Amino acid sequence: MTLDPRTNAFRADLADMALRDSVKARKYVEPVMRQCLRGVLPLLNAPKADATQTSQIRYGEFMDVFEEREDGFLWVQNRSDRYVGYITDTGELGDSIAMMSNRITALRTFVYPKPNVKTPPIDELTLGSFVGLNGKHGRLLELTSGGFVFESHVMATEFAHTADYVFTSGRLLHTPYLWGGRTPKGIDCSGMVQLVLEMAGIDFPRDVDQQREAFGKPLDIHWRDKNWRRGDIVFFLPDPHVGIMTGTDHIIHASAYTMDVTVEPLADLVGRGNEIVAVAEGKDLAG
Repeated sequence: MTLDPRTNAFRADLADMALRDSVKARKYVEPVMRQCLRGVLPLLNAPKADATQTSQIRYGEFMDVFEEREDGFLWVQNRSDRYVGYITDTGELGDSIAMMSNRITALRTFVYPKPNVKTPPIDELTLGSFVGLNGKHGRLLELTSGGFVFESHVMATEFAHTADYVFTSGRLLHTPYLWGGRTPKGIDCSGMVQLVLEMAGIDFPRDVDQQREAFGKPLDIHWRDKNWRRGDIVFFLPDPHVGIMTGTDHIIHASAYTMDVTVEPLADLVGRGNEIVAVAEGKDLAG
């Protein structure tokens, strides 16, 4: 079996100790767990400042660090979706792991340096970010890592799920398209689907081909003859793409054509050369 390097940490020179029996590498290491204490960290495909952003790590997410390089880059794996890549050491990685029993439920919320909303924010957290809390100051909550966020933008993790992921996708309407993005500050097509399903309690892979392999089924009829339902997830080729049906004939997706999250007739998307190759029916998804 060939392992996917996007979700398995291995290179010719270095690999996760857990993969010792599966891949060959010159060296195997036990990772060190760290925690992201910055709103969003770009996850890159190479240890270069101008490398491609393949994904992102959000505040509060845990990561396994396999390598800390002299040039300031770290080779890591995000524990939330198992995605592997490089980040820069911003000095905002937690060595002591804090329990993150709450989540951000607003699309975006500011972090203030003190319990006063008139002070300039020091960071911005996004939907789904995990936060630990130290206490309450009026209508602001203190984060374990420092800073304060607005109380109504936070909810206990067990209550933060929204089963209606089509509704959540609608909240992301007009979010700018961003390659590798997975937050309401900027998002790509697979990142949008992953995020709204995550907020519904459904573990969904990061990239379109991974999502299609895990959940997609080939269409057994012509797409015009299918009885599309709200919540159906539609996969396209030749350029891998994914979106969510909002009803019988419209689809919401993060579009590189309009450069934002948009709703349009499914026929229009197909008419631009996007071939429907698979569907994950909403009724089959369970959170």
